[in-house]
Amino acid sequence: MSEIDYHRQTVIVTGASSGLGAEFARQLARHGANLVLVARRADRLESLAAELTRAHGVTVTTVARDLGLPDAGRTLRAELESRGIYATGLVNNAGFGTHDAFTHEDPDRLQSMIALNVSALVDLSRAYIDPLTSADTGVLINVASLLGFQPTPYLSVYGATKAFVLSFTESLWEETRGTGLRVLAVCPGATRTEFYDVAGSQSADYGTKRVTPEQVVTIALDTLDRRSAPPSVITNGRSLALAGKLLPRRSMVRLMGWMARRQRTKLPAAPTNS
Repeated sequence: MSEIDYHRQTVIVTGASSGLGAEFARQLARHGANLVLVARRADRLESLAAELTRAHGVTVTTVARDLGLPDAGRTLRAELESRGIYATGLVNNAGFGTHDAFTHEDPDRLQSMIALNVSALVDLSRAYIDPLTSADTGVLINVASLLGFQPTPYLSVYGATKAFVLSFTESLWEETRGTGLRVLAVCPGATRTEFYDVAGSQSADYGTKRVTPEQVVTIALDTLDRRSAPPSVITNGRSLALAGKLLPRRSMVRLMGWMARRQRTKLPAAPTNS
């Protein structure tokens, strides 16, 4: 495969109002892609759209939308195509996490997390898989996480949603191999984004060094340009994923729980039963 020519692309970026989503938008615009930016905060989207249009001369459409609602993907595609906007790329970045013992989590918040991190991503991917596959060079990037490679005590639901995203995306990579679509699961470790404001300021880094959104997105786009791109890429913290493969399952779960409690003192003590 050759290097992607983004000048012929229209790419949807979800969760585009901040963090990784905003950085994906900036770098894709720098490469010449027209964009559809989707998030809940209209003011931030409009500000980013103006910045990118002014700096790069690309066309940027904004859609203020809660993607956690049912049928979000199909509704978005129908709305965009009614306006003559046909996407050839999709970056599923929208998502959030909470960091606490499962018994302390709010059930409604957990349902919202699953709806956004999993259901919306699947619905958007299904809504666009056909046009992306038939495009000359379609792009599908799903943002998973380093935490998708092993159990994550005190981030139990969030980690499980990211494990789903990783497995789902790697499966799509195989199913679409041989078409024009490039599929990639991006698996960042600790990153300097608003995730920590939502999940809790003491949310565990699990021993990994925080990197910038710019570093994560640069690695993701460079990986897609490789002649034989892998189905997933870990942008930082590879040693944690490696430990998950080498250590016995029980030992890895205990280690992850210990690291989480060590960084967040308000978490309950470990259970005494083995």
